[in-house]
Amino acid sequence: MQSWAAPDIPTLPGAARQLRLYDTASGHVRPTEPGATARLYVCGITPYDATHLGHAATYLAFDLVQRMWLDAGHDVHYVQNVTDIDDPLLERAAATGADWTELAESETRLFRSDMTALRTLPPRDYVGVVESVDEIAEAVAKLLADGKAYRLDQDVYATVEGSGRFGYESRYDQSEMLRLSAERGGDPDRAGKKNPLDALLWRGRRDGEPSWPSPVGPGRPGWHIECSVIALNRLGMRIDVQGGGCDLRFPHHEHSAAHAEALTGQWPFAQHYVHAGMIGLDGEKMSKSRGNLVFVSKLLGASVDAMAIRLALLDGHYRADREWTGGRLPAAERRLATWRQAMSAASGPDGRAVLETVRQLLADDLDTVGAIGAIDAWAAAALGAGGEDRGAPALVRDTADALLGVRI
Repeated sequence: MQSWAAPDIPTLPGAARQLRLYDTASGHVRPTEPGATARLYVCGITPYDATHLGHAATYLAFDLVQRMWLDAGHDVHYVQNVTDIDDPLLERAAATGADWTELAESETRLFRSDMTALRTLPPRDYVGVVESVDEIAEAVAKLLADGKAYRLDQDVYATVEGSGRFGYESRYDQSEMLRLSAERGGDPDRAGKKNPLDALLWRGRRDGEPSWPSPVGPGRPGWHIECSVIALNRLGMRIDVQGGGCDLRFPHHEHSAAHAEALTGQWPFAQHYVHAGMIGLDGEKMSKSRGNLVFVSKLLGASVDAMAIRLALLDGHYRADREWTGGRLPAAERRLATWRQAMSAASGPDGRAVLETVRQLLADDLDTVGAIGAIDAWAAAALGAGGEDRGAPALVRDTADALLGVRI
């Protein structure tokens, strides 16, 4: 599947900082310790609707992870999937009378356009489930052969015992897992399952639904196994970060890690499990089911500056749930105008000090609020008392661009 074009990133002087991130599995902020190549997997969209601000906030968080690693001199191998076959996509296509493949292609194209406008770094491997069916089916067959999966009617389920460590990623108890499984696409009440939390690996052919031939019979992949296989076959085990929204903590990331560990006999799937908070509107999480979405494409179509959208979404810690209030975007637009004015000056206060402060703050679990505040303070000083550093405006502009992704 085609990714999108990468924006240019300025090279910054001086020494970068080691990135520390909160890890859901341990409950602590810990250093990331990638090798020469940092390996990142972020769960992608199910393309049945346009990119809303909740999506955008999540992908911006992991864009910052990449930028910090690149600043530290790492190559980054970033993989993102597209769930271009799943129940919500088929349901939306049926409700609107659209062909499901055309709907998926159209919404994926719009997502790429939104990500380009927001200057998010593209994945090296952008992989659809449809193009991965054969490799996923082979993995399901292996789990069956190893006794870590079983058939139920025409379907195949993974056993939660298969990995030997199920539950370590989310750290939820059984009752919470059962509740979230029922709310988030699982089927804990299905009769015949060995354990209510066993996850669907392969959905056997149903009348009126697309299916593919496979070693385990005709059908299509379950949700969690797709990410396990796409990540494993491109990044291997013990990747540096598996990321996504906090609603993926369970069941999706728990099961995708468990499937990968069951397939390989290795642990852990990821060194860090990192989750972004939700964006709310009028006191509720922004979601398709609630119909309270603000779409990136609609804002761009109304001539809102993409960098103002980016700044507005970064003005809040990535792990925090936060509201998209009426004043958030106008505040970001005013901030952007101030930054542009200050960075067009002939000189300003010490630019190196700003760079080091921004690096330090972002290295501490992506403190974007502090980093933005540091540039705010510099801009206020530059427009007030001024400064003697003739290279400062350009350096602060490059800092905002390279580390925050905000092009001035």
